[in-house]
Amino acid sequence: MFGKFKEKLKGWFKKSEEKAEETLKEEVKAVKKIEKIKKNIKEIAEPELEVKEKKEGKGVIKKLKEKFKFKITEQYFEEIFSDLELILLENNVAFEVAEKIKSDLKKELIGLEIKKEEVEEKIKETLKISLETLFPESFDLVEKVRKKQGLFVITFFGINGSGKTTTIAKIASLLQKNNLSCVLAASDTFRAASIEQLEKHANNLGIKIIKSKYGADPASVAFDAIKHASSRNISCVLVDTAGRMHTKQDLMREMEKISRVSKPDLKIFVAESITGNDAIEQAKIFNETVGIDAIILTKADVDERGGTAISISYITGKPILFLGTGQNYKDLEKFDKEKIIKSLGL
Repeated sequence: MFGKFKEKLKGWFKKSEEKAEETLKEEVKAVKKIEKIKKNIKEIAEPELEVKEKKEGKGVIKKLKEKFKFKITEQYFEEIFSDLELILLENNVAFEVAEKIKSDLKKELIGLEIKKEEVEEKIKETLKISLETLFPESFDLVEKVRKKQGLFVITFFGINGSGKTTTIAKIASLLQKNNLSCVLAASDTFRAASIEQLEKHANNLGIKIIKSKYGADPASVAFDAIKHASSRNISCVLVDTAGRMHTKQDLMREMEKISRVSKPDLKIFVAESITGNDAIEQAKIFNETVGIDAIILTKADVDERGGTAISISYITGKPILFLGTGQNYKDLEKFDKEKIIKSLGL
């Protein structure tokens, strides 16, 4: 994740420092011209004052050389941010998020007097702080399940092909490793082979699956799974759902019904990190319809841009719990915003 993004950022930091050096040289040049004019005037009118200034070391040039600083103006900021904005948008960062980053940087940087060699570090520091505010506080899924007195129900939402069913199996495996029992509900009764796919994972993990025939009421399957789990003191029910966006209105009604019937403790949206703004728009739709609580991003191992991870939490206001990093059950990495920011070279 962030391979291409990191390289582009690295180039941008270098370019920003070069621009700072160029700006500083222009400022020095301008001051030299002013000093030359002042000197000519002093030679004619006030030679004693010039000697006094030299003795006291109050020349503007001398001060500038000592400090070697320049002021970050709005013009300088706009010039360097236009390049950063392009990098952000090219790497799947949502426009709304790019604007938020711009606002944060503008507030901290404009008017700042800084040494040329400190420009890169200051911008990195400011960008890091801005990115940290994009991620809502996360939580420990295992602890959340463990702490509830009674059955814990999780429904999973997402578009077909997002890796939702495999992610459900990964969560089931994670719960098993933490001595928490679970049952799977095959409530995607629309997509061909969806039930068989989930059943294969259930068999691999030795977990019970509650299913029905294709075309059956998805909410009734979830209800049966909850009833089964409750009667056997099972810790958690993981509910798979359909994800056909080409019948969006019907799908959303179906998701609402499943939520009403299953009364989930947690609603997780699963999205492919490589789909960028499409994933963000999908998350917004599901959040507005069923009110998602958290996000899992799949295919993070092949995502070289990473903008989805930066944007989706901020846009929805929901935390990312995990990153899917492969097809094996163990390939589920707990989301860590500090690790994400560090991987950008900040």
